[in-house]
Amino acid sequence: MIRKLRLKFVAICMALVTAILAVVFFSVYLSMARNISDLSRQVLYRVSQEEMIGGMTRPDISIAIGGDRVLLPYFTVNVWPSRGGGYTAQITGGTYSNLEDTEELTAILQDCLSQNRQEGTVSGYHLRYLRQDNGLYEKLAFVDMSMEQAVLRRMMGSYLVIALAALALLLGVSVLLSHWATRPVEKAWKQQRQFLSDASHELKTPLTVILSNAELLEQTELPDKPARWTDNILSEAGRMRSLVEEMLTLARADNMVRTAVMAEVSLSDVAADCALAFEPVAFEAGKPLEYQIADGTLVLGDGDKLRQLISILLDNAIKYGADGGTITLSLQKTDRQARLTVSNPGDPIPPEQLGRLFERFYRADVSRGEKSGFGLGLPIARTIAEEHKGTLRAESDAGSTRFIYTMMLKK
Repeated sequence: MIRKLRLKFVAICMALVTAILAVVFFSVYLSMARNISDLSRQVLYRVSQEEMIGGMTRPDISIAIGGDRVLLPYFTVNVWPSRGGGYTAQITGGTYSNLEDTEELTAILQDCLSQNRQEGTVSGYHLRYLRQDNGLYEKLAFVDMSMEQAVLRRMMGSYLVIALAALALLLGVSVLLSHWATRPVEKAWKQQRQFLSDASHELKTPLTVILSNAELLEQTELPDKPARWTDNILSEAGRMRSLVEEMLTLARADNMVRTAVMAEVSLSDVAADCALAFEPVAFEAGKPLEYQIADGTLVLGDGDKLRQLISILLDNAIKYGADGGTITLSLQKTDRQARLTVSNPGDPIPPEQLGRLFERFYRADVSRGEKSGFGLGLPIARTIAEEHKGTLRAESDAGSTRFIYTMMLKK
């Protein structure tokens, strides 16, 4: 899918660029052809006028193309009508030699006179002509077009090489841009596949337990069926409901559905409530909780959401903190920001794993037998942080692992 998307991106880019370059190329070609044609016609008029006034000096038969002077071969002919519908022709000047009374001259004049136009071309001989009627005879001036056509071909050939080189360069740039542009799509696609795989795995275990216990209840013929089977069903059903609710929370965040109700909240009170609620949990786990909370920390946010964020961080610290280690929670405030830190001692988390802690279903401990969570708590916490325009990051060293949440104070 991603490969097809990249190929489509490159194809569209190259089609657009090729179309633009083609329009530019043909516009330049037509413009240059018209300019060279106008210069050639100016030479025709100069030749014709100087021959008409009997000038003895050789007319200027060169044109400037690309800064260079290009000489154009030419010749002039006077044509008189003769009896019987024919005509008599006499070459009166030019740079052609041995053209008088030749078959080439006859063919050129027949082609020119048959067109019945004042200006035109004799394509068979690469000549441009100008006809002027002087009453008793007709004056014809011819200029060779081969030189201007060769110059035009040479210049357009150079432009074509430049255009092809530009296309090759733009092809490389398009390929690089396709990888850059599709990187978020590729990441989202991989995350979606991983999400489906992990969600299926997490749902498989409770479903297996529920089905097994249900089968046992159905097969047993005892009047007093063991209560542990029904307890297992209720427990695993509760885990499934929790998982579905957490997945729904993340799905709403992905769809940009804002569920937080913003109001003035005392983050100090929220943090203190969470600390008091988790203090007995930490004590039972053998990991005492200590906290330092600055008073009067007012923020603009959703109290329930912020309470959920802090609870997730405390729950995570209790689960993964070292046995006997002290969990610490601190809330500080500066002139503009509130800074909440939850820290737990334990083995350091490698940098390559530290950056993935906020991925869905990811756990630094890859053991799938763990029953304490689904790996969705930290992603939900980051979603809440982003909804409050705050930042949540993780740090880890040999001493402890810390989760730091910062958000703006209420103005």
